Amino acid sequence: MLPGDDVINPVGQGGTCVWGRMLSCARLPIALGDVCKRRPGELATRRRLTTCPTFAAPLLLLCLGAAAFAQSGSELFEKNCAGCHKSPNPVGAPLPESLRQMPAQAILEALESGKMKAIGGRISSADREAIAKYIGTSDSPAAASSTRCKPMLGTQSGSSWNGWADAANTRFQSAKAAGLTAATVPRLMLKWAYGFPGVTTAFGTPTVLEGKVFVGAADGSVYSLDARTGCTFWTYHALGGVRVAPVIGSDGRYAYFGDLKGNVYGINAATGGLVWKTRADEHPLAVITGSPKLEGARLYVPVSGRDESIAATSPDFECCTFRGSIVALDAATGKRIWRSYTIAEEPKETGRNKAGAKTWGPSGAAVWSSPTFDIQKHVLYVGTGVNYSNPPNETSDAVLAFDMQSGRLLWSRQFTSGDSYNFACPAQDKTNCPRDPFIDVDFGNSGILRSLGGGKRVLVISDKGGTVYGLDPDHEGKLLWKQKIAAGGVNGGTMWGGAADERAAYIGISDFTAGKPEAGGGLVALQLATGEVLWKTPAPKPACLGMPGCSAAQPAPVTATAGVVFLGSWDGHLRAYETKAGSIMWDFDSARDFETVNGVKAHGGSINAMAPVVAGGMVYMSSGYSGNGMPGNVLLAFSVDGK
Repeated sequence: MLPGDDVINPVGQGGTCVWGRMLSCARLPIALGDVCKRRPGELATRRRLTTCPTFAAPLLLLCLGAAAFAQSGSELFEKNCAGCHKSPNPVGAPLPESLRQMPAQAILEALESGKMKAIGGRISSADREAIAKYIGTSDSPAAASSTRCKPMLGTQSGSSWNGWADAANTRFQSAKAAGLTAATVPRLMLKWAYGFPGVTTAFGTPTVLEGKVFVGAADGSVYSLDARTGCTFWTYHALGGVRVAPVIGSDGRYAYFGDLKGNVYGINAATGGLVWKTRADEHPLAVITGSPKLEGARLYVPVSGRDESIAATSPDFECCTFRGSIVALDAATGKRIWRSYTIAEEPKETGRNKAGAKTWGPSGAAVWSSPTFDIQKHVLYVGTGVNYSNPPNETSDAVLAFDMQSGRLLWSRQFTSGDSYNFACPAQDKTNCPRDPFIDVDFGNSGILRSLGGGKRVLVISDKGGTVYGLDPDHEGKLLWKQKIAAGGVNGGTMWGGAADERAAYIGISDFTAGKPEAGGGLVALQLATGEVLWKTPAPKPACLGMPGCSAAQPAPVTATAGVVFLGSWDGHLRAYETKAGSIMWDFDSARDFETVNGVKAHGGSINAMAPVVAGGMVYMSSGYSGNGMPGNVLLAFSVDGK
């Protein structure tokens, strides 16, 4: 114990003497001088030591042994973590069953430099390590070297799905590019599976180009795989998890993506070598959850503040200073061309919370998803999230239009005012919650831009409240129609967005309800011009009932091709629906073990933020989501008859 360390002196029989940040020792039936001065029947006051007390060796060993017992990894986890990771929990934290499958090193990194940094910073380094060792696994699996591709396999050509979606975010693939029809989809069979080592979430959405699949993983690995066989060309290791869909330049030279620490990368698409790396936003808790979009020589990057919303669960955190933005980068160098914030005003100090921490605002209005390009007018559209703190402002829960050349805000249209929310609101300690009861009905998905004929167009976007909006992009987002399709809530009425053909928009329903696995789910088709419900197919009863994290909810993005739409589900199923009436024509349960081409032990689980990709007669889908769902770590590739 060093001079100046805190000492807390509990009293009474069986009391404890605690020093340092977390270290404790049992009260011994001997005098400890000025170290532990107890007052019978009450707690002694905290004071500062100016000298180090001297202990006999046997006493010190006894005290240290008691300390280790009193502050075991189990107890530390229960005290600091269990409240948010219990089943069910309202904040989407991975369940203990999922954490036990994660490498201890990954948990430690999350506590020290990842999204749990604000929580981990409240406890000592030794305690963070004890928690990680207790709940995590010591296994460190690696991909088998025998899965490396032969160089000649990298020269293939074929249909592509480059990045999150097309410029207009329709997530529609023509029949020719898809290589599939309504007649062949029911014959889809698993062709190969690829295991992501050392993770319990497979949230990466793949890109397919020139016979290769590019996909990111939760540990920051980005893989280039052969589209037909799954063998590995190269692996690049980013500094944070990569949940976005990489996008490849038009000349095929560079691949671009962002990570969950706010970094953006340009790498050599042929070799995986780093060309440049830059930070999208200087805010320490900025992350990139939406896929960057490429247009010409510019890369447009949406910036989210997810980690600040998580950090707000700590009452000591000064909430909140992040504000969402769109950043335009030079694709060749990574140099910033312009940055436009979704909240123009810089946050200012607004007071202090009940724990004494400073409060700031306005904040939030994160951009969670890939921007929508209006190539005709050189405009990009984004949906924004909630305010993280008070005061609320007029660009949260809104659709914003920016000039692609300059970044100038052209117009904004808000659909829910006064929606201030962060992850402290559903947590036990609501100190930093700006509004209780809360609303939380932000736009987490990308708008879909479609022509209606006769020179008219519609921008379709939906919110967590379960309402779908049809907007006129040529008249500053004027409301054309709206349709309520889901109940809505903190886990979303709708979440990650839909797809659209020339007739209809297809949107999945979440309505996830913790502890009620049969609640929620469904797929809805809406007429583009009017918002009329053409059909609605409810979710089948989950086959995973009784498993932690099981749910019928279908928050995942939708993918469409001629006559068919694909939608994943929280219960691990990937389903294909015919577009005339919505009947299910193909169903694959991914919540099981898989033999993988790279020799990594793999299992499928919940499908949440990841999207199916269709190209060249194949369907690619990641499976596994440990955030309040069923964990998994696999990328699946399907082809007709498995050929």
